[in-house]
Amino acid sequence: MPSFSVTWDYLCPFARNAHEHLVTALQAGADWDVHFRFFSLAQAHVDQGGTAVWDNDPLSKPGVLAGLSALVVRERHPEHFLDAHMALFSARHDQALDLREREVVTRALGSAGLDGADIVAEAASGWALERARSEHEESLQKWDVFGVPTFISGDKAVFVRLMNRPEGDTKVAESTIERVLDLLDNFENLNEYKFTRIPR
Repeated sequence: MPSFSVTWDYLCPFARNAHEHLVTALQAGADWDVHFRFFSLAQAHVDQGGTAVWDNDPLSKPGVLAGLSALVVRERHPEHFLDAHMALFSARHDQALDLREREVVTRALGSAGLDGADIVAEAASGWALERARSEHEESLQKWDVFGVPTFISGDKAVFVRLMNRPEGDTKVAESTIERVLDLLDNFENLNEYKFTRIPR
């Protein structure tokens, strides 16, 4: 069974694409052991020497409240994580809602069968922030992660941009992720591969 990690921040449309492939395939029975790691894009864009997001009203920063809430779900209610994960991505990218607003996050979590108010309250209570900070800093220090989605396998990490969503097609979802994993694990010689034009 392949075991790997993938970073996310709900702000990024490419993270949404990759994670929708992951969730669609996992919910259809894909045989992967996936660890979802929050990586704060708000923190990644703090200038060197600037005040860390974690130390300056973090819940007001883009993506942080939703990320911390998802961490709470991941740790406390793992059976609901995949649904909650997609609901938060959908709130941002389908509904164009502001994930800094507690009511937005609460409603999204409620749509996944959770008590959203309780989750958001726990997200603001302290331990989730420390966990997010620890995961973010480990990603930086151990794998030189700079963005989302980054796929991590062993000591290797690769930033990936997938242009499409699976649209519910489980075969497309699984084959897409398998192709990413194959390149990550078996073709280190490929460092960058980018189309000059995007087909429309």
